[in-house]
Amino acid sequence: MNGAKYSQLKAMLAITKGSLRGIFRSPSAVVFSLGFPLVFILVFGFIGGSTVSVKVGVNRQTDINSAFYQVLSKVGTLKLITDQPATEMEDDLKKGRIVAILDIVSRQGINNVPAYEVHIRTSTATDAGKKAVLMSVLKNVTATLDDHFYQRPSVATFIQTEVPGREFKTIDFILPGQLGFALMSAAVFGTAFLFYNMRQTLVLKRFFATPIKRTYIVLAEALSRMIFQLISSVVIIALGHFAFGFTLVHGFATFLEMLVLSVFGLLVFMGFGFVVSSLAKNESTIPPLANIFTLPQFLLAGTFFPIDSFPAWLQPVCKLMPLTWLIDALRKVAFEGMHLWHVGWDIAILTLWGIVVYAVAVKVFKWE
Repeated sequence: MNGAKYSQLKAMLAITKGSLRGIFRSPSAVVFSLGFPLVFILVFGFIGGSTVSVKVGVNRQTDINSAFYQVLSKVGTLKLITDQPATEMEDDLKKGRIVAILDIVSRQGINNVPAYEVHIRTSTATDAGKKAVLMSVLKNVTATLDDHFYQRPSVATFIQTEVPGREFKTIDFILPGQLGFALMSAAVFGTAFLFYNMRQTLVLKRFFATPIKRTYIVLAEALSRMIFQLISSVVIIALGHFAFGFTLVHGFATFLEMLVLSVFGLLVFMGFGFVVSSLAKNESTIPPLANIFTLPQFLLAGTFFPIDSFPAWLQPVCKLMPLTWLIDALRKVAFEGMHLWHVGWDIAILTLWGIVVYAVAVKVFKWE
């Protein structure tokens, strides 16, 4: 070293640079950390702005010039099928491809006012939710025509006041879930494979031959993964915001707070990666061990569905998972406009998980 003092910091940054370069050169790292979340965000972003579509067959004997049909045809929720043969329509009904077959029969009402009998044929294969939507639409159409043809005073007058609020879009729910899952997957799988391979290829042993301390080795690898994941987080949030209108209540300040939560979550989940890398007997056992931790959270931590939609007995299990609290904090900051000090409980639970997992990691971690 020509008498120069050895710099632990420079050595750490050199390892960070090399590790970061290796991550960007790894197709699997880029796909799992950035590719999959982006695909989910694109899919849900595109379908999130669409409305419910209910396909309904219409019997060919129905008079499409009748007032009832004319009002019904203007309802955007319904997709009325009138040009399909009866046998095909019947087959679609039995297979659940259409919600119902309507037969609107005109008859003469009181005082020559038009009246209709609406025959509704449904199937046990039909989605129950769409059946309910259809019945609601039919009742609304009937009420509209009643008001037109049977004008009469009402016993009640409705005075509606609408309070301005923030529109909650599908992307506002999905993006924090995908961001949290991307952070967890990258931290657990990336750390586990990295340190296992470094032990197997004797890279760690070679590091020990240098003056760098073990703590700086871990910090260097952690820093490289953190930089990569932060870049991924920026791409995910930016795409969601500019392409699909993902809500950032306080703009750039909210964006920065989401990145801070991302770093915190990444640090906690890396602890699980250290544990998995130490418990794995060979490289093929890493995915099963990592999935024991990641897969239940992918399904139950509110990534795709609100926790309230799960059975009551399962919800306490969901709330034990660290990913649940990270996603919850991200959603509160992004959509509700809370700041980091408002999500202290979520951060406290994550901190507790971090203390526990790093205590275990210290006990089981193997350098050789």
